[in-house]
Amino acid sequence: MNPDTPLQLLGGLTAREFLRDYWQKKPLLIRQAIPGFESPISPDELAGLSLEEEVESRLVLEHGERPWELRRGPFAEDTYQNLPERDWTLLVQAVDQFVPDVAELLEQFRFLPSWRIDDVMISFAAPGGGVGPHFDNYDVFLLQGQGRRNWKVGQMCDAESALLPHADLRILADFQQTDEWVLEPGDMLYLPPRLAHFGIAEDDCMTYSVGFRAPSAAEVLTHFTDFLAQFLPDEERYSDAGAAPVSDPHEIQRDALDRLKALLSEHMSDERLLLTWFGQFMTEPRYPELVAGTEVEEDDLLGAIEDGAVLIRNASARLAWSEVDVGLVLFASGQSRLLPANLRDLLKLICAAEALHLENLGQWLADDEGRKLLLELVKQGSLEFADE
Repeated sequence: MNPDTPLQLLGGLTAREFLRDYWQKKPLLIRQAIPGFESPISPDELAGLSLEEEVESRLVLEHGERPWELRRGPFAEDTYQNLPERDWTLLVQAVDQFVPDVAELLEQFRFLPSWRIDDVMISFAAPGGGVGPHFDNYDVFLLQGQGRRNWKVGQMCDAESALLPHADLRILADFQQTDEWVLEPGDMLYLPPRLAHFGIAEDDCMTYSVGFRAPSAAEVLTHFTDFLAQFLPDEERYSDAGAAPVSDPHEIQRDALDRLKALLSEHMSDERLLLTWFGQFMTEPRYPELVAGTEVEEDDLLGAIEDGAVLIRNASARLAWSEVDVGLVLFASGQSRLLPANLRDLLKLICAAEALHLENLGQWLADDEGRKLLLELVKQGSLEFADE
């Protein structure tokens, strides 16, 4: 994608302009980001998903002056028959992993790294429905899918921002409104991290929320050091060989801190290990249990493809690749594999193609490493046969 091509999705801005002026800085309202948009899923179908065990869903109800109530799915079939006529919201996570037409929407966001995209959450709200004024620690695009929703935005927030007392919901105690818009189908609002916002349904409405993965500093430090520790022998320890005599045995001197920093720096600065951890972490599936492999032999896989079988990416899988000094690395659903540099085009194909078949795999079926890679991805579950 050319970063200097104006995009309808961004209201005529180029990707370069959007990233420079708005991304993680300030909100952007785009009227008719997707002109004539019609939701590929109905409210009834969304409610149907919330009945499924493997689908993550929530109901938020507001009871007048009383605090918001949160209920977690899966829900029973009679749940929606017993709800009031207004002031409630159903939220269903990762609808893109269950509805292919919803997943297709993500193609519009390919001006951003695919490994940064988390999921497409869809909410249905009865009139007056909302989840209260709040803020998120990640970027989000809010695409109106049906009906009309009033969006108010306010101040930038942080960990010190006061919240109402609630066991499950992070509702701001003080919302300082700065702007307000009503979005109709096809309109979209981009919000940077930590910006307070408050959406209220004006009628029965559906909103698509495209959210992004943004690991916290605490997650990075905790998970990377746990990963790193797997490769460090127990005998590698703090050392003070060559230390000078101390004047006070109770004092921790500056040179001890310098030696400790050097020990940490030696390992924390290993770029290959950092990349390996980061790629695995960012491609970890939201629902790992849905990435189930298929036991198949190489000859059977090749025969199936030659007979017209089609491989597609598992909707719950995540794929990315990168380059290191000794070759290429493929990250697939939380796992990584070092590959020779000549497989670059195959990696790009696997990550980007809607389907893999005899026509586009072509020469790769005659390549030993290429065949092994396809086989491993099918066995792992990141790739699957289209008819499964």
